[in-house]
Amino acid sequence: MTAETTDIAVIGAGVVGLAIARDLAAEGREVVVLDPEPPGSGASYGNAGTIADYAVQPVGTPDVLRNLPSLLFNRGSPLAIRRAAIPSLAPWLLRFLRQSLPAQAERNARALATLLSDAAQRWRDLAQEIGGTDILRLRGCIYMYESTAARRAAEADLLFRRQLGVRLELLTPVELAAYEPALPPTEGGGAYFPDAVFMADPGRMVGLLAKAAEKAGARFLTARVDTLERRVDGIVIGGGGLKFHARNLVIAAGAHSKALAKQVGDRVPLDTERGYHLEYDMENPHLSRPVCPTSRGFYLCPMEGRLRVAGTVELGGLTAPPSPHRIARLAEGARATFPDLPEPSRNWMGFRPSMPDSLPVIGPSPGGPEVIHAYGHGHIGLTLAPMTAAIVAALLSGRDAPVDLAPCLPSRF
Repeated sequence: MTAETTDIAVIGAGVVGLAIARDLAAEGREVVVLDPEPPGSGASYGNAGTIADYAVQPVGTPDVLRNLPSLLFNRGSPLAIRRAAIPSLAPWLLRFLRQSLPAQAERNARALATLLSDAAQRWRDLAQEIGGTDILRLRGCIYMYESTAARRAAEADLLFRRQLGVRLELLTPVELAAYEPALPPTEGGGAYFPDAVFMADPGRMVGLLAKAAEKAGARFLTARVDTLERRVDGIVIGGGGLKFHARNLVIAAGAHSKALAKQVGDRVPLDTERGYHLEYDMENPHLSRPVCPTSRGFYLCPMEGRLRVAGTVELGGLTAPPSPHRIARLAEGARATFPDLPEPSRNWMGFRPSMPDSLPVIGPSPGGPEVIHAYGHGHIGLTLAPMTAAIVAALLSGRDAPVDLAPCLPSRF
């Protein structure tokens, strides 16, 4: 079989891969995007829709470390683990424990803050360029504290976020009610992040991004990549009758990237968080901005014609079926906030690519700069898609990256 050729192959048509393809094609590069699923499906569709520039805290912190046993083995906790997955997850968990120590957690938070510093502005610019400005809502985001004790427990975290440049306003219970009158009364009030942006329909936005990439010249192939072979003149890509030769390769396959990285000689400690959402169809979805009841670990997200309840963390790999109790927990938490909710209109599960240090893997392969890694964004893949695209485009064009890449390089492991 004669191999087709391209300058750049991007594996993965999620929001990160699409943003990369669009930027590269807009610079006049020849780009082919490979994915077995339609563009923008998976986690790029099912997320909470928040451009979370305030999300500077890694998942692993000293607080999480202190509470890890109860968190991991309580099926109802915001962070849980499928017991059957413990043996395969053990190496990842050991790294996660190390990254949750005070010095490592602070270092990771500072790196995240750098990556996130202009995330909202980058999305405003990108949305304008692809015709998606009407999907963005510039109304901020709220953390809700159900008790005074919960708010006091969050004070150190909020102070640290401020020190890292995150703007936030503390809300009394009365002020919180003025922002979101449909919320139940709370003792703890809330924290308002005014610079945060959210999408009323992330699926529609990602669809516009795919169209923009195609209009710029990127070509899409529906194909599963099974094999990658490095050669002196590039990468040979194979799978399902496919044979492609690319001078440069970008791995942006989200939670499916670990095996691809291994085939090009790079061992990356990537694992999978299984995220869930429920949706309730309604003309007026109760809220005007995303609200996170912090004790429950999910977001209540007003979207076009529906309320989406999204979040929690379940470590459990790529193959196990959805956990009914995780879906039930979201429904229970949603009704604790809005008792009048009907039965959910639909539910969903997707896969987040999760790194032990909560930092994405972005940068050239240790084996050679013709392979670029761009995955592992965890909860902030949607948020960091434009930044990641700018980094990858710079690397492949010989320009300096817009941020210091040292904390994100695949060679850090």
